[in-house]
This record gives sequence, C-alpha cells and structure tokens, in this order.
Amino acid sequence: MSRRLHTSPVKWGFSGTRDGQHSNVLSQKSFWTASRVLLFTSFTASLTYAYGLSDTSPHFHIPWLSAAKPRYGNKKQMEMAVEELRSVLGADAVSTDDDDLLLHGYSEWSSINIDQLPVAVVYPKSTEEVSRLAKVCHKYRVPMIPYSGGSSLEANFSAPYGGMSVDFVHMDQIVALHEDDMDVVVQPAMAWMNLNELIKDSGLFFPVDPGPSARIGGMVGTSCSGTNAVRYGTMKDWVINLTVVLADGTVIKTRQRPRKSSAGYNLTSLFIGSEGTLGFVTEITLKLAVVPQETSVAVVTFPTIRDAAAAASKVMRSGIPVAAMELMDEVQMSVINKTGSTTKKWREEPTMFFKFSGTKQGVQENIRAVKSISKQHKSAEFEFAMTPEEQKTLWSARKEALWSMLALRKDEGSEVWSTDVAVPLSRLPDIIEISKKEMDDLGLFASVLGHIGDGNFHESILYNKNNPKERAAIEQCVQRMVDRALEMEGTCTGEHGIGLGKKKSLVKELGLETIEVMKSVKHALDPYWLMNPGKIMDLPN
Repeated sequence: MSRRLHTSPVKWGFSGTRDGQHSNVLSQKSFWTASRVLLFTSFTASLTYAYGLSDTSPHFHIPWLSAAKPRYGNKKQMEMAVEELRSVLGADAVSTDDDDLLLHGYSEWSSINIDQLPVAVVYPKSTEEVSRLAKVCHKYRVPMIPYSGGSSLEANFSAPYGGMSVDFVHMDQIVALHEDDMDVVVQPAMAWMNLNELIKDSGLFFPVDPGPSARIGGMVGTSCSGTNAVRYGTMKDWVINLTVVLADGTVIKTRQRPRKSSAGYNLTSLFIGSEGTLGFVTEITLKLAVVPQETSVAVVTFPTIRDAAAAASKVMRSGIPVAAMELMDEVQMSVINKTGSTTKKWREEPTMFFKFSGTKQGVQENIRAVKSISKQHKSAEFEFAMTPEEQKTLWSARKEALWSMLALRKDEGSEVWSTDVAVPLSRLPDIIEISKKEMDDLGLFASVLGHIGDGNFHESILYNKNNPKERAAIEQCVQRMVDRALEMEGTCTGEHGIGLGKKKSLVKELGLETIEVMKSVKHALDPYWLMNPGKIMDLPN
C-alpha cells in the first residue's frame, strides 16, 4: 500500500521582533539608537496593520488584540455551503436526512444531549476532500464537528452551533504497514479491533483498547485509555505522527516516522486530546507491540471495594508487571449475570480482573506474586480462564460493561449516566469507598468499575431522565466525586474527555490562566472558532 501525504505551507500575515527589556539601567541616549527607533516604529506599524485586518483575515489574527465572540454563518449561508459541498464533493457526500442528523447530534451513550442538531452530515473519502470541505466551511463561517465511532460520553460530537458533522466512515483503511519498523499508518475511522484483526499475521498488535466500538480518530481526539493502560500506557504513548487538516483547509504533518525526535514543537501531542477543536486528523501513524508469548486471565473477589482497591494499589507499588487490572463492584457483577454476557455465573461481590502476559515463566511468577498480595487483602481463590476463548469471553464481559448497563433499560426515559475521574494511586481506595457510598445512598441501580491499575475509575448510574429530582441528585453526586478527585490532585476525566460536560470542572482543575493559554492556541489555529466549537472551553464573549 502506498502512503499519501498532502502538505501546503502555513501562511503567516506578518512577522515582527521586539527587544527584550534590559536588566541593567541604560541611559536614554544609549538605548534609543537609530536602529532601535526604526525597529520600534516598524513593529508598531505592523501591529496597527494587523489589528485592522484581524476581523477579516485569519492569517492576521492576534488573540490578545481581538477576542470577539465568533459569528457563524446564518441559515442562508449554511444552505449555500451545503450546495457548494455537493458541487465539490458530489451529491452523495452530503446528507440532510433527518435520521442522519439525529444520529450525528444525539447519543444514547452520553449523559448530556442538546436540542440543536447539525444542518448536514458530510462524508469525505480522503485528506484532499477534507481539505476542500474545510475551505468551503471556512468561506461561509460554518462550524465543523468530527464524527468517528460515535461512542463518546461527554457530548463530544454534539453540534451546539449547528454546522457540518463530518463523518469519516469512508476513511477506514490501513494506508501502510511497516512490519520491520513496528508501525502502521491508518485513517481515522479504522476501528482498533479491526486493526488488530487485519495485522494479526504480522505478530504485532495495537495495545490501546477502549470500548469495542471505538475508532482510532476518536481515540486520538479524547486521548483515550483502556484496560491495557497499566502495562502499555495510553493513546498519547502510541501515536508517532498525525496528518491534520486545519480550519482553513491547510494540510500539515506533525512530524516524520522515527520513534524519537527532538525536531521542533511537539505538535503531535498538541492534537492528541484536543477533541477536534484544533483540526481534523485524517491519518495517524501508530506504534505497534509484539504479541506476548503467553496470556492468562484471572478473576478474584474481595469482601469490600476498599479491600480490592487497596490490593490493586499494593500490586502496582510492588512493581509486578501485570498486563491489566480491572475492578467491578458487586452491582456490575450482577449485571453480567443478568445479561448473560458469559456462560458462567459469577459471585456478586467486588471483583478484580487480572490479565498477565509475557513469557510462560514470567506469567507464572507474576500470578504467584499477585495471589500473595490479594490474600493479604482478604481475597477468595483465583478463578482462571482455561482456554483462549474463555479468556476472550471473560474479558469482553468487562469491556462491554456499559453495554450491559444500557441493556437493562426497560422504562421510557430510562438512561445511564456514566462518567470517570482519575487520582494518584495512593488515594484510590479512599475516593472509591466514599464515592460508592454516596452513589449507593441515591437508592438507584448504580455501579463502580474502572482501570484501577492507573487510578482511573468510572461510575454508571441507571436513572429516569424524566424525573428532574432524580437527575439533579445524580448531578450533585457526580460533581462531588469530581471535586473530590480534584482535591486529591486528580483529574476530572481520565479518558472520556471534556466535551460539553466537564468544562467547568476543567477550569477548577487547571485554573483560568491555563485555559487562557489553551484559548490562545485555539485562536492561532482556528481564529473563527469553527472546529468543534463549544467543546473543552467556552467561546469568547
């Protein structure tokens, strides 16, 4: 397969330099030389010129001179954009069907949904088409919202300002596989599970494993994690470079293909976790890992959730290289039994799922060490999956926990609120114990589960969205959990992203000064705030 790369230079409106202030005291005569006067005059003239153009040209935009509230195209302009896109990309590439709009503006996964839907859905097939799309939307000031797997939980792909939902479903291919270099280039709609199936004969695999329906583009956008994070890290650790289409249609590549580089700013990391607010990712180069020689999956129960969390913390502190370590409380174990996710009937108690991988000898040593620590925390006996198929089935029960909760919805208005936080490992037993008690006090069907090996856990609560008091109680409970995590020097989101749902919590976590730096970056790359507006941070007003 050949590798495609389309680049064009980034244009800057002007450049200027300014002398730094001298630390020593200089006389007025010695400082204001003719060259300095000329330089100062040129610089201030450039600023005046740029300021005059900042409202009309993105290339002359200076964030600290112009931070007006963005103005988006009106209904007529959006209709003109739709027609031009049909002309540029083909009639089949643009849909205004009501069902399509609903699918791309509403999510049953998300705890937050809004009434506004996109005005159209666009289906590009290449980086070139994404660039053309962006140029048209830039021309008419139309917001652009990326859509990949559609499984995000914080309204990450909602359309609060209308605009175009850009669905990458047709961009789902492997562009190039470099087996000797242990990397692969993929398009954004490639599902991580499909990727591993396609490359399995190479002896390599991509280890980041979030929900089964997740796709690589969305995984980059939210800087996602997964059950393998304990051993392999998270999405940011596996991305080598990105091809990105900016708001005005400019195409850039963040770096070349070596595993290490100190060439300039780390633009790759800038786009990871940006939720499509800085540009559209159209190609991703990923590192791959060698498939382990041996894998074993075990399940062990504990009398309390604190015992399980404490055991997890001790395992990590002991340096035992477990491949994955997951927690499910007694409620979630009952969900597995009720939905028949596995053929086995499990004990409905706080349960740890362990995955061990490596050499045969190493796996056996690690199992013995974890068994010893678990017994110190009152665990029952380990139960092992005996065959690869049993391992897959058992682990899928954990992977599909949210699906299992959603399957329990019976009444009209029944929904699942799912959110996550992460804290330093030493604080994990405390926050899980307190948060679970508060959640249980709601009197609703609710469970705790999570990637306990890296301090990340989730709450899932079944509730009636048509009951305002019930929803308000859940919101307060979740907010207390988030605030508690921040007090413990944790984060408001371990892997779900910010979207619309956690913008206020992000301000609490990082402070206004840091948010302003983020806004400056946003201004520089997307001065009209067209890329997924309203996510991560509010629009300037």
